[in-house]
Amino acid sequence: MTIAAPLTLPCGAVLPNRLAKAAMSEQLGDRANRPTERLDRLYERWGAGGCGLVITGNVIVDRRHVGEPRNVVIEDERDLPALRRWAAAGKRGGAALWAQVNHPGRQALRIAGSQPVAPSAIAAKIPGAVTPHALTGAEIEQVVARFARTAAIVKAAGFDGVQLHGAHGYLISQFLSPRANRRDDDWGGDAERRRRFVLEVVRATRAAVGPEFPVAIKLNSADFQRGGFSEEESAAVVVALAEAGIDLVEISGGTYEAPVMMGAEGDGARTGAHARERASTRASTRAREAYFLDYAERIRAQVPGLPLMVTGGFRSTAAMDAALAGGACDVIGVGRPLALHPDAAAELLDGRRTRVDAGDKRIGVRLLDSVVDLFWHTRQMHRIGRGREPWAGEHALHTLTAFVLMNGWGSLRRKRGG
Repeated sequence: MTIAAPLTLPCGAVLPNRLAKAAMSEQLGDRANRPTERLDRLYERWGAGGCGLVITGNVIVDRRHVGEPRNVVIEDERDLPALRRWAAAGKRGGAALWAQVNHPGRQALRIAGSQPVAPSAIAAKIPGAVTPHALTGAEIEQVVARFARTAAIVKAAGFDGVQLHGAHGYLISQFLSPRANRRDDDWGGDAERRRRFVLEVVRATRAAVGPEFPVAIKLNSADFQRGGFSEEESAAVVVALAEAGIDLVEISGGTYEAPVMMGAEGDGARTGAHARERASTRASTRAREAYFLDYAERIRAQVPGLPLMVTGGFRSTAAMDAALAGGACDVIGVGRPLALHPDAAAELLDGRRTRVDAGDKRIGVRLLDSVVDLFWHTRQMHRIGRGREPWAGEHALHTLTAFVLMNGWGSLRRKRGG
């Protein structure tokens, strides 16, 4: 098995190869959160860049609760012509184009004009977070319906599939986490009831798009926080998702309180036994490149027929092909490298490249380095959206200055990936 092999999903859709452009937040909507021609240019480039699957950044289901400035919001058909233009551009080069559908929950921007919502009235432990409104049962059902409505519009616009964002501390992830979900009703109280929300979202989405349209999910392997969503609970969720008819699970991990998906350590890593396990995991990661490949192998036995996608850390075709040949995963997700090298997938497939690197932009201040690195790659996406080539020579301090001018100092804590 190699990256060039096609993949047939449970719904019958076929991906032309095993490389996927993973979701990254573009911030290329307009000020009213509508799609723009810059998104068309960016995704036309990625769609022709060789990946069999291209996944968009956050598409938000409720304009009252936006994760970042200029996220695209789809809650009705007002922007259907622009969405059709975006979908057509992304598919023109032969890739399958999926929209990542999301609700930020308690991680919503306050400048959106309303109080964030969450399973429970518990603020995230990140600077500036506010206490969210605890959703009522009726409000939860309305949110479920919003996910389904957005997915139906995405399909009508011509996208090839949807990915539900169930990782990184957003609303689906909040329902799954015992740290964020302290409810004692039908939507929380134990692991089975905490996963009810994600299963209802999957069922409603499937009903809205039909049996032949891919419905995928991005899911945490764990939160990497004491008392948080564990690997054991995550595995049980994956089994339930397979039974509910999910087509692909992308494995990630961490939240913006413990951003393991960006290379940080979770707070659970400070204890002796867990520290030894994490040290072993880090050694395996260095050898095999991917952050979450060991976890993928552990759950493969429980869901042998469910396609798995692993994103984070892959750089060489040797490691990618080894992961596929060993059966640990079925799709290789690549993110930041494709912001700098948008045509790299085609070059990996035809042998012109044997590896692709992202560029590591730091200023030497630990609390700011992840923000600078992410925004540096966002700047490359913005250049492509303007019809220009990425610029590897942009200095990290220039990136930080541009970020502050665009978003203000208060936004340093808000920058996030897909």
